[in-house]
Amino acid sequence: MRRATPADVPALAAIAEAAYVRYVARIGRRPAPMDPDFATLIAAGEVTLREADGVVGFVVWRAKPDHVFIDNVAVDPARHGQGHGKAMLAWVEAEARRIGVPEMRLYTNAKMTENLAMYPRLGWIETDRRMQDGFDRVFFRKPLAP
Repeated sequence: MRRATPADVPALAAIAEAAYVRYVARIGRRPAPMDPDFATLIAAGEVTLREADGVVGFVVWRAKPDHVFIDNVAVDPARHGQGHGKAMLAWVEAEARRIGVPEMRLYTNAKMTENLAMYPRLGWIETDRRMQDGFDRVFFRKPLAP
């Protein structure tokens, strides 16, 4: 895992496109994670990527005073099923523990049913469902033991 640099923008954009394109038909429009401003996120230090023979995935996250917010987790579809997404989430969790916040938070689209099944298996608790920014979102939190 390493912090992304401006040179990584093309790889990150390609992974985001490939990872989320399958959801366009389900949602009826491009999911928000397909079009982030990677340059701004990288400049803010909010993008960490995973490498294994090239960039295979990334996570966009930020520390808040009372939690770590995970904004985007994406893995190259050619590398799905190899544990990269779980490894990135575990890495962010370790960072959150190191920082000393009591929980992590994230949301996903209600039509991303794979995520709705996966997050609870990883210890995430659903906290809310609501429309936000034109998307039907499902919110999760993961408490961190002190």
